[in-house]
Order: sequence, then structure tokens, then C-alpha cells
Amino acid sequence: MLYNWLVSLSNEISAFNVFRYITFRTFIAFFTGFFVCWWFGPKFIGSLVKKQIGQSIRDDGPQTHKKKAGTPTMGGGLILLGLVVPAVLWVNLLDPLVWAVLCVTLGFGYIGYIDDSLKVTKKNTKGLPGKLRLIAEFAISAVVIAVLIHKFNFSTVVNVPFFKNAGLDIGWFYVAFGSLVVVGCANAVNLTDGLDGLAIVPVIICASTFAVFAYVAGHSSIANYLQIPYIAGAGELTPLAGAMVAAGLGFLWFNTYPAQVFMGDVGSLSIGGFLGIMAVLTKNELLLVLLGGVFVVEALSVITQVISFKLTGKRVFKMAPIHHHFELKGLTETKIIVRFWIISILLAILSLSTLKLR
Repeated sequence: MLYNWLVSLSNEISAFNVFRYITFRTFIAFFTGFFVCWWFGPKFIGSLVKKQIGQSIRDDGPQTHKKKAGTPTMGGGLILLGLVVPAVLWVNLLDPLVWAVLCVTLGFGYIGYIDDSLKVTKKNTKGLPGKLRLIAEFAISAVVIAVLIHKFNFSTVVNVPFFKNAGLDIGWFYVAFGSLVVVGCANAVNLTDGLDGLAIVPVIICASTFAVFAYVAGHSSIANYLQIPYIAGAGELTPLAGAMVAAGLGFLWFNTYPAQVFMGDVGSLSIGGFLGIMAVLTKNELLLVLLGGVFVVEALSVITQVISFKLTGKRVFKMAPIHHHFELKGLTETKIIVRFWIISILLAILSLSTLKLR
């Protein structure tokens, strides 16, 4: 809203023309998001402590995690605050793609909030029934994507990374496909959120990468040069991604080992949904498998463990998700976390290379 007002003033005051530049607004959105999290973080965490909103630890989890019981959870609300405030101030809210991202992110955040609330009030780790949660997630994703296709002629082509002009138009089946991408990403991030700082840094890295993808896809000249699909309005997602990066860093300030606060499902589902819808809107649905490789491996480890145990009665891993497997093999928590961060950086660089390797 502030952005639209400042741009209107630029017709009279030339100095305000700077707000027309996406790069400048990404810069100030970044610092706004970080400052919001850093400033409100202690008060936010204090409020969680006062309300006794503490983490319940699984009985079947690593015994070393018992000491984390009672650590304030639902800290993902701080991330959402660090995203929404810069969005309201510095992002063009007339862009339908911006609304798509905000609707999915906040919608998934609300689902996570209900899930966390049930866990806190009932003092158990089950929360919202899995089937009900998935139905709600698919419903939000499907409605948002369907509206974009019907009202704004959003492309239903699925592009293949590393190949020039390789894409398949799947028509209205794209609603189901795109929803699967968003929901799958959200739940993969949710499974990854098990160690202090483990999930948020790969999210920061992925969001940074999507900021680049959004900028180049929304710039017709650059998109044409790189031979990638031009997406009208996608550039406006860049400051939004910058705000998510900053909000993630602001949260990491308090979530780094040993964590003062956990993001909870309100955080993991919302930021996972954010990455999923960013992949859809920048037409990098398949590339998300590579970029979010850490999340994919975490999810596959759980799926593999469940299938193996049901079919053979044996477990492939000592414990799933896979980060718990490494814990039980004797690796320290910080070593696992940092190594996952390194892998995320490598995957991001490889993903960015697809802009030229076509």
C-alpha cells in the first residue's frame, strides 16, 4: 500500500522514482523484514513463554531431545510478521501473483497454527489429523492456482530444467499438479524442522534463489536472453522473496543452536508453502526437486521407512527423518545442521546454473 502511494507521488517528486525499481524495494524489504523480527523477537518469545506455549517432545524421538521440552514453539508467527510487514509497505499489492503467494503462505500458516494449538492445549504431538490437514492444504492451493489460470491466464506449461524450450502444457490438470508441488514442499519442510536451525537456513537459501528466478522471469529482456518463459508480474515476487530471506535470518537469530524458540507447524507449513507456490509461479516446479533437495531427501527417508516397515517389518534407517538417523549414528547436532546447510548451498548454485545451461 505504501509502495502504491509513493509511486503516485513520483509524478510530482522525481526522488520517489527510486521506488519503481524492484532491486531497491527488495533491498529495503529485506532490511525491514529483518528489523521487524530482530526487534519484536524477544517480546514475541516472552509472550510465548508467558502463555506456556512450549514444545512437546515425541516419546519415540532421540533421548537427547528431551532437554528441549518446554522450549517456546509457534515462533513461525514471527517469520510471518517479518514477511507481511515488508509486503504491505514495499510490494505492489495489485499484482495477482503477490496475492497468490500471500494467500498460500498465510493459509498454510493458519493450518499450522491450528495444529500447534491442538498440540499445546492437549500436550501431545499429534495435533490436527493428517488427512484433514492435507485436505485443507490441497483446497487452498487448488483454489489459488485455479483462480490464476481462469482469471489471469496463468500458464499451464510444465518446463523441464536444463532443456531449451522443453515444456508440456497439461491444461487444467495443472491445478492438481501445482497443488501437489505446493503441498509436497510444505510437508517436506515440516519434516525437516527437527533440529535447531536445520530447516530455516535451507529455506533462506531457496528463497534467495527464487528471488533471482522471479526477477529474471519478470524482466522481458533478460528472460528472452536466457530463453526462459517471461512471466508478467513475476518481478514483483522479488521483494517478497527478499522479505522471506530476511525474516528467516531474523528468526535464525533466536533459533540457532541452542534454540530459544521453535518455528512450529505455523512456521514450517507456511514457509514450505511459500517455497512451493514460488516454484509454481516462476515455472520452476520440477527444479524444486533439485533446489529443495534437502527437503526431498528428508521426506523420502520417512516414506522409505514407513513402506519398508510395513512390507518387511524392518527399518532402513535407525530413525526417520534422516537427520535423526545421523544423530543416532553419533554425529553431533551442529555437525548435521551445518552439513545440511552446505548441501543446500551447493544445490542452489546448481539450480541457478539452469538459467544458462539450456
